[in-house]
Amino acid sequence: MVNRLVHYITHWEVWHWFAKYILIGPAWLLYCIRAKSWWFFTPANPTVTFGGFVGESKSEIYRQLPLGTYPATSLVTPGNSFGYIETLMKRQGFSFPIVAKPDVGQMGLMFRKIDSEEHLRQYHRIMTVPYVIQEYVDYPLEVSVFYYRMPGEESGHITGFVEKEYLQVSGDAVSTLRELIDKHPQARFRRKELYGKHESKLKHVLEVGEKYILSYALNLSRGGRLINLSHEIDEKLLGVFDNLSRHASKFFYGRYDIKCQSVAELKAGRFTILEFNGAGAEPHHVYSGGFGLFGACSVLVRHWGILYKIARENRRRGVPVWHHESGKHFLAHARQHLRKLKLLDEQFEFADTVETIMIPADLMSFARQYAKALSPGNDIL
Repeated sequence: MVNRLVHYITHWEVWHWFAKYILIGPAWLLYCIRAKSWWFFTPANPTVTFGGFVGESKSEIYRQLPLGTYPATSLVTPGNSFGYIETLMKRQGFSFPIVAKPDVGQMGLMFRKIDSEEHLRQYHRIMTVPYVIQEYVDYPLEVSVFYYRMPGEESGHITGFVEKEYLQVSGDAVSTLRELIDKHPQARFRRKELYGKHESKLKHVLEVGEKYILSYALNLSRGGRLINLSHEIDEKLLGVFDNLSRHASKFFYGRYDIKCQSVAELKAGRFTILEFNGAGAEPHHVYSGGFGLFGACSVLVRHWGILYKIARENRRRGVPVWHHESGKHFLAHARQHLRKLKLLDEQFEFADTVETIMIPADLMSFARQYAKALSPGNDIL
């Protein structure tokens, strides 16, 4: 308990978001007052729901990116039969492993690598929200690039470039997975979550040097590690994201999460975009070392200022700010959605047989609501 408290006090980056943002909240409030709207940020990315602050869907983003720059993807809803999913798999030419994740996600919740048809059945059976299945991109490097461009300008700016590392342990031929989790400097503070996800393998002993990935979600909030690559920012890298921004035409502010073979390959234009996060995206480079709490707060506030200026300019060009009541209801729905994902993520582990998975009644009710509200339509992106 003492070690956990000391770690928490000395590592500001693991604090709850409210503890960090309470220090700079007045700056956000000032922008709201100047814009005369709580949702001043929504014009920043006009073609992204709520400006990409929260609640934007992956399928919505992919449709605005150049073909071939994102993984082959299909949208699935809770009401779809598994036979329908098998049809999607064949039409897309998918083979296992694949990736499954909520269409509207956050913090890597319910992101899973799916290795078999049985696991896909289990994932579909428990999911109560629309999700996407997509080809597994087996590139060795995942990076985040924070980019912005002022409306009317041809070229933008890259303010952050980081490499993302999985939360993983390495075997010693003696320790069980449980013991390796207990000894890991980050994983030991996520015992409850990781014990639940890997319950069936906790007694397994890994061979010397054998790697075991505890989370395939490369989010800081899911235990991932960020490495600063700011020294790699140059005109070639900027050119790649200028081209992407101009293609989408309305992506002015946000963070791209990308997989590639190497930084050189990325600069040469060979990469796969996993996600684009808009107005709500954090500049991840503040968590990659070298920043104290107040230095990080300064960077965050500076980015809010950029967001405000982009939104103000787009508003001047005729892009409306979301109506107060619409934004309030949308945000409430997004929070409810996040609570559902957290509940699902905490309880779900792949089982030996699908019958062993239990689904709470309230989640089944939520699934039925989605099934009625959504129809498959053209689900291949």
